Amino acid sequence: MVKVTIDRPGCISCESCWDLCPEVFEQDPADDLSSITKKYRVNDDPGQGEVPDELIDCAIEAADSCPVTVIIVEE
Repeated sequence: MVKVTIDRPGCISCESCWDLCPEVFEQDPADDLSSITKKYRVNDDPGQGEVPDELIDCAIEAADSCPVTVIIVEE
């Protein structure tokens, strides 16, 4: 498993992460910010997740595409 963190207050809702990696990221309907999909959240925190190894590349691509660099993937 790989730890993925979103600094949600810094998110600008550009859509790139959930477009590139919808298995891990989604738009939160409550505030329109990026969040970790419920399946991979840690303690139901939308900004903290653990994703399986097969989604590492997807998560990294999304993090790299974030224009405000608020996504951190810890391998």
